[in-house]
Amino acid sequence: QVRLEESGGGLVQPGASLTLSCVASGGTFSSHHVGWLRQAPGKEREFVARISRAGVITYYVDSVKGRFAISRDNAKSTLFLQMYNLKPEDTATYFCATGDRPALPPDYGMDYWGKGTLVTVSS
Repeated sequence: QVRLEESGGGLVQPGASLTLSCVASGGTFSSHHVGWLRQAPGKEREFVARISRAGVITYYVDSVKGRFAISRDNAKSTLFLQMYNLKPEDTATYFCATGDRPALPPDYGMDYWGKGTLVTVSS
């Protein structure tokens, strides 16, 4: 099973940008769809974005469309989430995730995830 390790979280001001990274090991990264989930304090985990095996097809939750961009580098077994114009409501622990079920709500087929990296958006 693929192991996932996230990095890049931190404290930023509203309107700032941040890029999260996730390095996968222990499996064939390019064989899996991958994505990001997040969990805000006191809330349930929610889907954020997903990218197909070859990086051609992407999905986003409505609240981040136009502000977040998911990408992957299969040669380096790495997943990215570029986040722009961050808002306080983006504050959450972000989890790198993988899964091969169809991309259907609510989880868009994401079954396994890492330990997460915390993003705090506050002035």
